[in-house]
Amino acid sequence: PFYTVMSSVVAPEKPTSNTMGPKEVGTHLRHVELILVKEQNGVQFTSTTLVTPTPTQTNPSGEEERETWGKKIDFLLSVIGFAVDLANVWRFPYLCYKNGGGAFLVPYLFFMVIAGMPLFYMELALGQYNREGAAGVWKICPIFKGVGFTVILISLYVGFYYNVIISWAMFYLFSSFTGELPWVHCNNTWNSPNCSDWADNGSVSDIYKATPAQEYFERAVLHIQDSNGIDDLGRPRWQLTSCLAVVIVLLYFSLWKGVKTSGKVWIEAATQICFSLGVGFGVLIAFSSYNKFSNNCYRDAIITSSINSLTSFFSGFVVFSFLGYMSQKHNVALDKVARDGAGLVFVIYPEAIATLPGSSIWAVIFFIMLLTLGIDSAMGGMESVITGLIDEFKFLHKHRELFTLFIVVATFLISLFCVTNGGMYVFTLLDHFAAGTSILFGVLIEAIGIAWFYGVDRFSDDIEEMIGHRPGRYWRLCWKFVSPCFLLFMVVVSFATFNPPNYGSYMFPAWANMLGWCLAMSSMTMVPLYAIYKLELLFSLEQRLAYAITPETEHHLVDNGEVRQFTLHHWLVV
Repeated sequence: PFYTVMSSVVAPEKPTSNTMGPKEVGTHLRHVELILVKEQNGVQFTSTTLVTPTPTQTNPSGEEERETWGKKIDFLLSVIGFAVDLANVWRFPYLCYKNGGGAFLVPYLFFMVIAGMPLFYMELALGQYNREGAAGVWKICPIFKGVGFTVILISLYVGFYYNVIISWAMFYLFSSFTGELPWVHCNNTWNSPNCSDWADNGSVSDIYKATPAQEYFERAVLHIQDSNGIDDLGRPRWQLTSCLAVVIVLLYFSLWKGVKTSGKVWIEAATQICFSLGVGFGVLIAFSSYNKFSNNCYRDAIITSSINSLTSFFSGFVVFSFLGYMSQKHNVALDKVARDGAGLVFVIYPEAIATLPGSSIWAVIFFIMLLTLGIDSAMGGMESVITGLIDEFKFLHKHRELFTLFIVVATFLISLFCVTNGGMYVFTLLDHFAAGTSILFGVLIEAIGIAWFYGVDRFSDDIEEMIGHRPGRYWRLCWKFVSPCFLLFMVVVSFATFNPPNYGSYMFPAWANMLGWCLAMSSMTMVPLYAIYKLELLFSLEQRLAYAITPETEHHLVDNGEVRQFTLHHWLVV
């Protein structure tokens, strides 16, 4: 891979008379040196070094300035690095195959245009204007602050199992430093009698056959044969635990100083848009909150969302080339080769790589790529949690390093359940419930809160204040009508067509599904719980509602009886 290194000093934005506003008031006081290491696919590692602060880092009101990205490219690479992740490598290509190949591109591109890009643009603008994390931005409509905690919890839950994928990639990377890759033959200690190359005409039924690559992943890496199910996990495997610990250490030292270190066909297309672009995780809000106030977030939204989709398409071409090759090599139908998720990345890819000349070198390169893809996205998800909570609870600002340590250690401890003998069952449960319906619900509430309660006209004024022009009518119509209707439909359908998770032939017991639903509901219930809490703090019903749906900066208008949300014009204007 080709690497470039750049460094920049991240300093507070200098206020100017035409851009300085109440939303620009920041909270951090330090200079940070940013080192970016960019890999050819758009993913970068980051690290920071604290240097001596200067005495000019307060605005005229005496409050501390929020740090900003040192260079525009720093922000773009960070957002692209978060959006272009493992979902581009394994989820998008498999969904294309599963749902009719090119036919899947129709709903995918349709949802990208009517929901993905408008919501991506919305989150970038929201974070940049309000200069806060996922929860703090809802000072524009306090009753909706619960959705901020919803997306923070979703990012936290995803981190519990996403880091495990990176630890698997690290395990494979270490295993690739050998003359012959360990997943080539069936003569290893972990292989079962059913191990067989599909190209061989053995006596074992096709149902029970397993390739060396499949048995290496399941029996040598996961040791799933030593578990009878999710109620028989066993102890953490020390090899995977060690790899997971290395991942956590990398994340900590990348994050401790700041963000800058860092039909059913239709349902699956909609969910893939959220997963692929990163909408609904709070990461875009957190990253954009460190932009300069006048940054052109519209251009950023177009560039980054387009690059992400093109990367998905390119990954699809590569994956289908691999699958076609393996299908011909083993003389089996394509549907017996295609796998979802971990099976695609840790079984099919390694098996194909093993057939290349100099396979060990190609394996090392491939798993380094997976590490860079995974770590950068994991950093973004964890930064969403850290920035969101630190901006909401101001006393944590002075203890960012300790708070970051607490978050990564807690994540590590919970992730240990996923590196046990039965850890794959925990992984599958988390993957199924942590960010499925809940992320669609979170983005729906975001869209309603901004477009209907805060108001598309007011939101457009905010964008004009930042970039000099209002969003076009297309964007305003999508924000107010198209995207919320689409998301509402997707949430209802996802509940109605729910299918319980499974791993191969293993079906999860009822208590495991109930636990999964509790996990999903724990994030979604933040919205009504916080709304009830906010309303109970106020006095009369009318006063409660007026304060709860009015930006905090306009509460003085409520005292004078001026509540624009109580006017018909507010609800009808686009």
